Amino acid sequence: MRLTHFGHACVRVQDGDRVLVIDPGTFSDAEAALPGATAVLISHEHPDHIDVEALKAARAGNPALTVHTHAALAAELGEGAVAVAAGETFTAGGFTVKAVGGVHAEVIDGLPGCPNLGFIVDGLYHPGDSLFVPTDEVDTLLVPAAGPWVKIGEAITFVRAVRPARAFPIHDIQLSKVGLEYFDAWLEEEIDYARIPVGDSIDL
Repeated sequence: MRLTHFGHACVRVQDGDRVLVIDPGTFSDAEAALPGATAVLISHEHPDHIDVEALKAARAGNPALTVHTHAALAAELGEGAVAVAAGETFTAGGFTVKAVGGVHAEVIDGLPGCPNLGFIVDGLYHPGDSLFVPTDEVDTLLVPAAGPWVKIGEAITFVRAVRPARAFPIHDIQLSKVGLEYFDAWLEEEIDYARIPVGDSIDL
């Protein structure tokens, strides 16, 4: 299974002709990530996780493309969107996926207070905007590196709780070059960890 990072929270998972994209948002290269995909997973409605126009263009080119997300967003997106719920296991793009979590991590005062689904795809866990610890075994964790709702100590605690075999960072566009290096140095002390440069791939 090949994992490609398209910037910020967007990754593409491919195994032969099975292609799945997670969280192609406006801070990532969604237009490059989506061609050839047969399914898309969207954790929640924030623009850095869903580029609606890029998704519409991808569906215009491939009407069979399905989008799996929480019920409220699925209703907004309309045709081609499939509502899934936390705890549900389903098939998307030929992959077995389990939705977990359910709520966006708090920034302050209960905000943003919106739904958020994490997705476990054949042992790969993308948490969206949350630090939800699933009971399922996780081989590969995509760990959020930066945002108004997460700090380094929380990311480390998350990694320790999930106990994956390896981890790669996502959700990091807010960090400078120095910030990226600083985060990486902390995580390298914890686990088998590496940064996937934007546009690059790694075989899991």
